[in-house]
Amino acid sequence: MTYDFGPYFTQELGNRFGSPGAWSETGEQVTPFLAIVVDALGVDDGMRWFEAARQAHQRVIDDERGDSFGFGFSHYLDVAAGAFEDVTLPVVAAFEAMKGAYEVARRERSVNVDVYFDCAVQACSRLGRVTPTAAEAAG
Repeated sequence: MTYDFGPYFTQELGNRFGSPGAWSETGEQVTPFLAIVVDALGVDDGMRWFEAARQAHQRVIDDERGDSFGFGFSHYLDVAAGAFEDVTLPVVAAFEAMKGAYEVARRERSVNVDVYFDCAVQACSRLGRVTPTAAEAAG
């Protein structure tokens, strides 16, 4: 099923940063990647994956602060989301999209990557309140 994630995510970015011209250009670039996650996994699992991405990002930050060897975002996401347990086509699509969103977002120094994952969780929360028939009609 295709969800209309983009407008909900954009609304959350607007709630956080104000008008679209006020947010970082990476917000526009990560939106399609994050939408793939929701389209591939659905709203509930998408939300769970965005939470897992926050945890993975925090592990990366902790590794960088501690100047210690780390396994990187991909490994931490794999473990936190449990992607390795059920390697299906939707899981692979979501995993690769999440890695892409992370790499794009990390290029922007002025915005913490965690903000994007937080906005994505909030967007899923809003989207989850829309009935499937309404979501299909909107998309």
